[in-house]
Amino acid sequence: MNPGSDVTLRDVARASGCSVSTVSRVLSGSRPVGADAARRVREAAERLGYRPNQVARALRSRSTATVGLVLPQITNPFYPALVRELTHVLDERGRAVLLADCDDDPGTEAARIEALLARQVDALLVVPVDEERSRTAVAAAAGRVPLVLLDRSCGPGIADLVAVDNTAGMALVLGHLAARGRTRPCYIGADGTNSAAAERRAAYEVGAAALGAPPRLALGDFSAAWGRAAVDRLWNRESGPEPDALVCGNDLIALGALQRLRQLGVDVPGRTVVTGFDDIPPADLADPAVTTVRQPVRDIAVEAVRLLEQRLDDPAAFPCRTVRLAPQLVIRASTEPGDHPAHGTGDTAPSAPGPTGGTAPAPRSPDSPSASHSSKAAQ
Repeated sequence: MNPGSDVTLRDVARASGCSVSTVSRVLSGSRPVGADAARRVREAAERLGYRPNQVARALRSRSTATVGLVLPQITNPFYPALVRELTHVLDERGRAVLLADCDDDPGTEAARIEALLARQVDALLVVPVDEERSRTAVAAAAGRVPLVLLDRSCGPGIADLVAVDNTAGMALVLGHLAARGRTRPCYIGADGTNSAAAERRAAYEVGAAALGAPPRLALGDFSAAWGRAAVDRLWNRESGPEPDALVCGNDLIALGALQRLRQLGVDVPGRTVVTGFDDIPPADLADPAVTTVRQPVRDIAVEAVRLLEQRLDDPAAFPCRTVRLAPQLVIRASTEPGDHPAHGTGDTAPSAPGPTGGTAPAPRSPDSPSASHSSKAAQ
């Protein structure tokens, strides 16, 4: 028999001298088998080129070992990094990923979710397009399969959520600017009801007010184009005094703002400083490199898969939970003159109480990520 041909469990059983049931137990890992028998089965399977029939396995187990991952916009550089980590963590657990992009459209998002459910995925990971307009489709899907939200919420009680602590991240930025004597900040962010956008915007308003600065805002979307347009608006003589700090809702906005400031001949970080959020790969390649808030992407992936597997084991075992992970401030040349390493470790701070209000960070459980800056809050 040639390796690569249609090898069956019976063929492996004959070659290993074991029963078909023993071969099945070894290759599926469903029940323990003696070490000698397991070794002979695996050696025979490898020698014959045996490959499991995933379709047949799915029919027997009623599990496809696949997880659907729904993203709002794959062109945002933050999401490929998240996809990479999720794929690695799920692969370690023997699960494949089916990826769907929504192009920031809630209608497309609902269709993508339905298409993945039609493919019999075991569970869903979703970064919702919009907190309000995504809620109906996400809630319906969560009633059919285990579902964990990433990065953005759809409101309390809809599904488990794993996200960075946006409030703590904005506090790190504003503390950094206050220490450097910046008194005229302006927030450039996204409008609408994307929960991450709303949380960062609200945290800025509270923090800026606490610093004695007027809560000045320029709202558009999470794009470099908006960053450029916002600078044109803010550097218009009729818009008031020019800000001495631009606090951007994500790194794409910050990169667009830096590009336009450079075109206008505005010195950064002398005349004004610029900060971002997310720490996407291009942030440290800009000129000057962007001071930003780094999200713990690996920990987000690990926590999301942990919650998902608990839901797969027992969907109704516990109420919906929220996990907020502590961010890290990475200080680069867009806020400080002088040389900075391309990948600065930056200032760090433990997570503050999350946007759910009054809930103090709970102790880290033994099975949560090993990162020293992770924290949890029950919603």
